[in-house]
Amino acid sequence: MFSKFIRHLCSFSSYKPTRLTKKECISILQRCKSMRELKQIHCQILMSSMQHNKDIMDGILVFCTSPQTGDLCHAERVIESLTDPSLFVYNLMIKSFTKDRQPEKAILLFQKMRKACLSPDNFTFPLVLKALGEVKAMVEGRKVHAFIVKTGLEFDSYVRSSLIDMYAEMGAIEASQELFDEMPERNVIAWNVLIASYIKCCRFEDAISTFLKMEKSGVKLNEATLVTILSACVSLGDLEMGKKVHGYIENKEFKDGIPVNNAMLDMYSKCGCMNMARRVFDEMPSKDVISWTSIVSGYANSGMLNEARELFDRSPARDLVLWTVMINGYIQCNKFNKALVLFREMKSRRIKPDKFTVVALLSACANLGALEQGKWIHGFIKENKIRIDAIVGTALIDMYSKCGCVQEALEIFRRVEGKDTATWTSVIFGLAMNGESSEALKIFSEMHKKEAKPDDITFVGVLTACCHGGLVDEGLQCLHSMKEEYHIEPKTQNTCGCLADLLGRAGLLEQAEKLIQELPYKNAKDILPFWSSLLGACRIHGNDQMVKEKLERRIAKLESVSKAKPMGRHDRK
Repeated sequence: MFSKFIRHLCSFSSYKPTRLTKKECISILQRCKSMRELKQIHCQILMSSMQHNKDIMDGILVFCTSPQTGDLCHAERVIESLTDPSLFVYNLMIKSFTKDRQPEKAILLFQKMRKACLSPDNFTFPLVLKALGEVKAMVEGRKVHAFIVKTGLEFDSYVRSSLIDMYAEMGAIEASQELFDEMPERNVIAWNVLIASYIKCCRFEDAISTFLKMEKSGVKLNEATLVTILSACVSLGDLEMGKKVHGYIENKEFKDGIPVNNAMLDMYSKCGCMNMARRVFDEMPSKDVISWTSIVSGYANSGMLNEARELFDRSPARDLVLWTVMINGYIQCNKFNKALVLFREMKSRRIKPDKFTVVALLSACANLGALEQGKWIHGFIKENKIRIDAIVGTALIDMYSKCGCVQEALEIFRRVEGKDTATWTSVIFGLAMNGESSEALKIFSEMHKKEAKPDDITFVGVLTACCHGGLVDEGLQCLHSMKEEYHIEPKTQNTCGCLADLLGRAGLLEQAEKLIQELPYKNAKDILPFWSSLLGACRIHGNDQMVKEKLERRIAKLESVSKAKPMGRHDRK
């Protein structure tokens, strides 16, 4: 194994290796500029029998784990060749695997380190806890937590904050709060981690409450605190709280920082307050591509395309995200031709679109029934070898289905790699809307056999197919499967509308009536379509005259209520 590794390294050397001293090895490592050079140097080190020198091997691994020039695969081979890796080496590799989003490898290396009887330190544990949080390994996480207690590092602020974060990643926010409460001293990092933990668990009100407690505690807020809490304001749409944070920023030393200003810009844009967003943008002493993207996105999402385009054209650096944002803006406002022109301009500037750009364009084609443009985009996907995964495949199926090309949609469906629920649902809907009810049910049956899990929207598609095809028995069977096998209750308007129609067609009027009466809708305008659907089914299928009259009276009453306008103050006497 070791000799094979040497031969592999020497294949990169264009000259015969010479024996080097330790000083020479360290000197040439410091001057090394590429992995190819490093492999040549490594070969010389091996031939010079210097591979057991700690300083030299540490230098090789530092270079191999560099995000700019390194090669983690080579670093793995190096550490495997070491007989007694140091704590520094293990920490370096665990850190690299964690940063490279290879948490499983980081965890395995930590386990190997423990078997080697090396004691982890307050640098090791946070890295391992982050990796465990990413893979949601609760059992292993608790074991590491217990080990931390044994080592006496439980109250190290860096380790403690990492424990809080790990439990939040696993959804155990109560454990995070408990760990925070037990801290003898809470620094700004601990507060920030707890706020971020609540946001990860979608408990945005608790995040804001924690922020307010932090402010009262006297701990000095930093830039990370403000950026984090502004993201909670965005999620809640809490403009007032966002304005309070803005006021705090203006009175402190943070107002010139790009990250804080970008967070404020994002908050105002997403809360629809474009006047304030523009003010923040104009007052920023310096801007980056995120600043330009946020303001263009804000205007585009507000339908203010002229303002969005003006800033898009002024932007000094346009990356793929900014181009996609502007294209999406045109699509959302049904300006498909402008989106296509911009897409072609993007191509001419040699900016390679990703799958999200083409998915946005396909969505526009689907909504407009623009088959020719949709085919052109499909051709572009093929030419540029964009993988037809679940996201791209679903968009293509939806486009072809809405343009009436069912066979093309089915062909795409068969070729999609890694179909998800949305992919299955899209083809079922496409077949149902194009009158291919039996084929839609076949696909649903296939979905069941493949053990793909349907959701409530999938069942809307299946029930729609049953309604359009008059397949009452199959529809009732689907309803039974929906409730008993998948434990999904009909709640959405479309699901209940399909069911009411289906039960009406089956003559099960009492069940249909009961279903409609149990709906959560209080507004007459919302409930009216369901009764109208049931009445339509009664008329088609010749149901009891008294029932029809009863439904007609109910609908007439609802129509009069929905048309009635509430009196304003000027109408009152």
